[in-house]
Amino acid sequence: MHNNYRHTQVISKNFFTLAHHIKMRVRRLFLYILLVVNLLFTSGMFAQQLPVFTNYKYSLMYSNPAFAGMSEGICVNGLMRQQWAGFEDADGNKVAPQDFLITVDSPIKVLHGGIGGSVIQDKLGFESNIGVHIAYSFHANLSFATLGVGAGFNLTNRSIDFSKFKPLIEGDPALLTSETSDMLFDANFGLFLSSSDRYFVGVSVVNLLESHGKNLGAGDNVIQYKTDRTFFVTGGYTFYLPRSPKFDIELTGMIQSDFASTQYNVTGVVKYNSRFWGGVNYRFQESVGVLVGFRVKDFRIGYSYDVNIMGLGVPGSHEVVLNYCFRIKGDKSKTSYKNTRYL
Repeated sequence: MHNNYRHTQVISKNFFTLAHHIKMRVRRLFLYILLVVNLLFTSGMFAQQLPVFTNYKYSLMYSNPAFAGMSEGICVNGLMRQQWAGFEDADGNKVAPQDFLITVDSPIKVLHGGIGGSVIQDKLGFESNIGVHIAYSFHANLSFATLGVGAGFNLTNRSIDFSKFKPLIEGDPALLTSETSDMLFDANFGLFLSSSDRYFVGVSVVNLLESHGKNLGAGDNVIQYKTDRTFFVTGGYTFYLPRSPKFDIELTGMIQSDFASTQYNVTGVVKYNSRFWGGVNYRFQESVGVLVGFRVKDFRIGYSYDVNIMGLGVPGSHEVVLNYCFRIKGDKSKTSYKNTRYL
């Protein structure tokens, strides 16, 4: 009986020793994670992923400089995306991503290609980015399609308002308490192949140089902004129905990756008489979107709504697109394989 009692005491002592050891290991691990997070926050790089649009066909001038002038006219696009509409933080601040994009491009015969540009405002929480892209594309007329080879540059003003952050430890001298910003310069490159409203394929890289900004702050309280090198692969094919000439089906896809994360989009759209359309977009393991739109003369209006499928209770996303193309009259005696906006 006495031996059993001593044996129980030994087991109990060993159990509490083991529990204390685990507790200390967990505490050290927690402190280590806090230290790493603190280091990343105070002296790390701040890079944000480029926005993803459901109506990505209308953002091609933004994502691929080779697309400049590939239409047969002067085209202007406007995109507004409200992601996770209504999402707020604990203090009622609207922190959901918002994007406003305007693009314009036109063929320039004397330059044997086209020029284009875009302006984007990308907001996420207390971070705001304003970017300007300028691009030139050289067009080579092949026997079966037109190939665009494009290059350009972009300027991005990145800023974060740290005064709106709530640190876990009040008065921590290692945390920034004001708004910081920096201007970053980078380059873009792309290839774009299109064939007479039948198919298109594009490959491009945005922020090729992955530029680093200047150090902001002093001492240990330093951060540095950087651009995110991002690759795009886009493509589409239009099926014309011979027995129903007023209907056609367009299938498109886009892969967007910075290697830290990759987005896969597949879209199917049915168009009627080139005036009305509707379809579905699937973003792999993230959302399912419904797209609708109509055309009045040369003016197009589109809308999409994305339903989140991640199971996290995140609200849906709205997106509105406006497009206007002014056709440039050219020499009709020459065969052209340029695409007219694919819609």
